[in-house]
Amino acid sequence: MLRSLQISVGQCSDKGRKETNQDFHGVCIPKEPQLSSKGIAIALADGISSSEVSQIASEAAVVSFLEDYFCTSDAWSVKKSAQRVLIAINSWLHAQNQQSQYRYDKNRGYVCTLSAMVIKSTTAHIFHVGDTRIYRLHDNSLEQLTHDHRVWVSKDQSYLGRALGVNPQLEIDYQALQVEEGDIFLLATDGVYEYASPRFIIDAIKKHENDLDTAAKAIVDEAYRQGSPDNLTAQVVKIESLPTQEAAERYRQFTELPFPPVLEARTAFDGYTIVREVHASSRSHVYLAVDNETKAPVIIKTPSVDLRDDPAYLERFWMEEWIARRINSPHVLKSCAPTRKRGYFYTVTEFIDGQTLTQWMIDNPKPDLETVRGIVEQIAKGLRAFHRLEMLHQDLRPDNILIDRTGTVKIIDFGSTQVAGLVEMTTSRERSPLLGTAQYTAPEYFLGENGTACSDMFSLGVITYQMLSGRLPYGAEVPKARTRAAQRKLTYRSVLDDNREIPAWIDAVLRKAVHPDPYRRYQELSEFIYDLRHPNQTFLNKTRPPLIERNPVAFWKTVSLILAIIVIVLLFKLTHGGI
Repeated sequence: MLRSLQISVGQCSDKGRKETNQDFHGVCIPKEPQLSSKGIAIALADGISSSEVSQIASEAAVVSFLEDYFCTSDAWSVKKSAQRVLIAINSWLHAQNQQSQYRYDKNRGYVCTLSAMVIKSTTAHIFHVGDTRIYRLHDNSLEQLTHDHRVWVSKDQSYLGRALGVNPQLEIDYQALQVEEGDIFLLATDGVYEYASPRFIIDAIKKHENDLDTAAKAIVDEAYRQGSPDNLTAQVVKIESLPTQEAAERYRQFTELPFPPVLEARTAFDGYTIVREVHASSRSHVYLAVDNETKAPVIIKTPSVDLRDDPAYLERFWMEEWIARRINSPHVLKSCAPTRKRGYFYTVTEFIDGQTLTQWMIDNPKPDLETVRGIVEQIAKGLRAFHRLEMLHQDLRPDNILIDRTGTVKIIDFGSTQVAGLVEMTTSRERSPLLGTAQYTAPEYFLGENGTACSDMFSLGVITYQMLSGRLPYGAEVPKARTRAAQRKLTYRSVLDDNREIPAWIDAVLRKAVHPDPYRRYQELSEFIYDLRHPNQTFLNKTRPPLIERNPVAFWKTVSLILAIIVIVLLFKLTHGGI
């Protein structure tokens, strides 16, 4: 049975003995689909006492975090989404300080601390700057999950080592922990946790576990009774249920629509007219069709008949269109937005009038270096569009790259793509690390490791090598190397060929791009693309021919000089020995 993430929240905030409440707090519980894709966000900010405007900073920080986090891409991980938002908030607060009378006195400016928690699937993601705190009620004790960024000068004097708005750069504490049903968390400002004892807090939460607002108020009131001179804010969060989904439920989700039949030319299908079959394999059937409304040619892809009982396959099939809708790049296949309700389970994408890179290489067995550079640069632009959204293509190969009649290169087939934001969800089935094609798959996948952007870098390097040489850099040995020791023994074959005009430094560029160790490859696609056009001095030094090849006359003159010196030295020793 399908269950969704549910929490209970109790909150209380009071100005206490101060004239103004400089604390601000909030929680955002979205509806589906954002509840699954983004989770639930809770935030608490505390202004600093020396500032008369820090309450503005606290409110702006919490409101912006709770609003902007849910505006980030659902393909991003929680960590990337939250950190991007917090960095933007810090930049805005710092800019307000720079433009105000508090430019030279940050302690009186738009500054605040912040602790935030995002609960997504079965994981709590914690973000922290300053001295507000997050606790977890664990084994009848309060476990402090955050570290105070407060520097103590003496027993009675301290200052904040980190806070929002102080500096243009922001360092954020982050941690992720697994949660279980019944887990309870407490977010509190220093006005609360310094005066309400852990024992009282635990008892109050347990006593009012079914009314967490009352529990939060009891904690705040206790801190006030104990003499707290500060603002007081407490948030109590309880995990009521976590999302679960059985295999049968997953299967039902992807088969609510009927599967389409095998289609033939001239068949009328769901508002389209089938023109011809483009490709058929064990994974899918691909057809060229015409939209009867717009008269535009499109590509229709239907699931394989043999795999229609496989929920993991159906999820990957459905994900292809989900991914295509979120990537906006001229070098990535574009999904066609649905204009009418579908009656079957299939995907629709733009039609590209061209050929695969595989066919292009057959037609152009010896392309010039500049042509290869142009194709590789376009592929890299498409890959960067994936990586910006924290997606890894994971199956980059010549068959998955199309070149249209204008020379524009597009990446297709997203069935193996990994999306960071979906990996965090329990509703995303565990993916096999070896979904790609073995000849182009990065070596780390064969060790069972997770891929990175450097893994796509390896695939692009292999494709570049193949276009220039017609072969693979390690032959068929990479899939066989399933240990680190075996991978260290892989022998790179030089791309240089007597029959092709390829600069020696290009070979060094490719050797680095396809290195078996991901940490020794290019870490950025832009670096690889730059080095393909601009000779790297390091590679030039390594690939410089020996003197005997560059200048034979100078080489033999040098050898003769050295021999003459040796002869003179020997004669001198012989003469000296005879005296």
